[in-house]
Amino acid sequence: QVQLVESGGGLVQAGGSLTLSCAASESIFDFNYMGWYRQAPGQRDLVARISVGGTTNYADPAKGRFTISRDGGLNTVYLRMNDLRSEDSGVYYCNANRLSGNHWGQGIQVTVSS
Repeated sequence: QVQLVESGGGLVQAGGSLTLSCAASESIFDFNYMGWYRQAPGQRDLVARISVGGTTNYADPAKGRFTISRDGGLNTVYLRMNDLRSEDSGVYYCNANRLSGNHWGQGIQVTVSS
C-alpha cells in the first residue's frame, strides 16, 4: 500500500507563500503522475501535476503563482505556492497515479487570511 504523507500547510496571510511537501513510501518514478488537488464540494480539483517525464500541468488559477517540483532521491514532490489568495484556502491532497489506480494522502489544510 502506497503511503503519501503531506506536510507544510498552515495559516498564511494573503500575498504570502507556502510550500507543501508530499513524501512517498516508494519511488515517485513508479507513478505516471504525481500531483496536488484541492477539495471542492463533491470533488477534488487538480491544482498541479508532474509526469514521470517531468512535464508539468497547472490549473489556470495556479499558473504563474504555483510551482510543482520533485526530488527523486527523497521520493518527495513539492508545491510552492506564492501570492496566495483567500480562494486558495482548502484541503490539499497529494496524488500518485499509475495504471493500477490512484493513491491519495490524508490531506493538509491551507488557510489564507485576507
